Amino acid sequence: MASMSTAFAKTTPFLSQPLTKSHKSDSVTTSISFPSYSKSRSLRSSFRVRAGLIKPDGGKLVELVVPEPRRREKKHEAADLPRVKLTAIDLQWMHVLSEGWASPLRGFMRESEFLQTLHFNSLRLDDGSVVNMSVPIVLAIDDEQKALIGESKRVALVDSDDNPIAILSDIEIYKHPKEERIARTWGTTAPGLPYVEEAITNAGNWLIGGELEVLEPVKYNDGLDRFRLSPLELRKELEKRGADAVFAFQLRNPVHNGHALLMTDTRRRLLEMGYKNPILLLHPLGGFTKADDVPLSWRMKQHEKVLEDGVLDPETTVVSIFPSPMLYAGPTEVQWHAKARINAGANFYIVGRDPAGMGHPVEKRDLYDADHGKKVLSMAPGLERLKILPFRVAAYDKTQGKMAFFDPSRAQDFLFISGTKMRGLAKNKESPPDGFMCPGGWKVLVDYYDSLSVTGNARIPEKVPV
Repeated sequence: MASMSTAFAKTTPFLSQPLTKSHKSDSVTTSISFPSYSKSRSLRSSFRVRAGLIKPDGGKLVELVVPEPRRREKKHEAADLPRVKLTAIDLQWMHVLSEGWASPLRGFMRESEFLQTLHFNSLRLDDGSVVNMSVPIVLAIDDEQKALIGESKRVALVDSDDNPIAILSDIEIYKHPKEERIARTWGTTAPGLPYVEEAITNAGNWLIGGELEVLEPVKYNDGLDRFRLSPLELRKELEKRGADAVFAFQLRNPVHNGHALLMTDTRRRLLEMGYKNPILLLHPLGGFTKADDVPLSWRMKQHEKVLEDGVLDPETTVVSIFPSPMLYAGPTEVQWHAKARINAGANFYIVGRDPAGMGHPVEKRDLYDADHGKKVLSMAPGLERLKILPFRVAAYDKTQGKMAFFDPSRAQDFLFISGTKMRGLAKNKESPPDGFMCPGGWKVLVDYYDSLSVTGNARIPEKVPV
């Protein structure tokens, strides 16, 4: 198998060459209709199709990385401040904030922002307008750290090696109501929620918020940094390609041909609406995921093969890594996934069954109603500008030997291959039906499960070259 760098040099499937023909066009008016899930908010039956990207929340993209000329000065300032050490997940949220994914948020949340997020899933701005914000982006500290900070109004945020990486100014320290936070975000306090166990249960009893200044752009040095495009970088790439519509697809799993069918059909629908050059933002989640999810490096290799094999068109697809951690908080979290893509320039968002959902950690059932995610997105405050495109259900059509949209009139002809079934086949080195996934992509998945080294009951994935 060719290395990613070699393959990219030949095909550049993730960031392919910009289209040579200019697609900047005048405004066009067209009448369209979408499925609507709420009388309180429908996607208007008529709207203007315009060239250009949607504006970020708050009207301006927030960027919190200190400009190059001031970095030395800020590092000297940080050296004399009380210190707060960041966990790996804290660093991921700092990354999210620093690049403007959470615009117009300018730092870890103070109490007023935290409470608005918990209870309203939105933030009210100074001008009275509302932007969506459904998940708390907060930084926890313990009693000892709180005491060390004392009366200081500024702290340095440091990495695992105690290197200062950011300054938090005009700080506010307030109680961390863990039970309320968990109940409001996940709708349950049942034990076994992956993110809760990783990031909240053993976290400090205080939260610290303030204005964030990140001393340098966040890098992970894992071979994948070149795919972690900021919202500003994505907007530049989309403008370079002449995108007059951007439709985003959020995923944390390998891409099979049913996903690809959905994405290519979405582009077809947008062309029929009157758009000239709709671009797909294939945007895999790159932060914390639960232990049984396929690791990011392997997913990126699998996505590479999907483009190499022509399942998706490199000319009309941008693949980039979304740095957010995964909460598995269902209808609450899917609003965050949609809101963040507005800031990257997306004006259409594809949503499927049980987005950001998972099995109940105690009972044998789904934690969330499978349809609530798409219904909530259709009426969520602050997301009115985003057009929601619900999944059409795709399954394996045995009569055609390929993935196709499900036809209930001949249900017996369709085979549903769940994620659990897919993983089981890959683990056992069995092949799915021809046409379920491109051969190159399936081989990556099989190679991943083959790489798992068994030590007692723990399975540790080997690193994949990138």
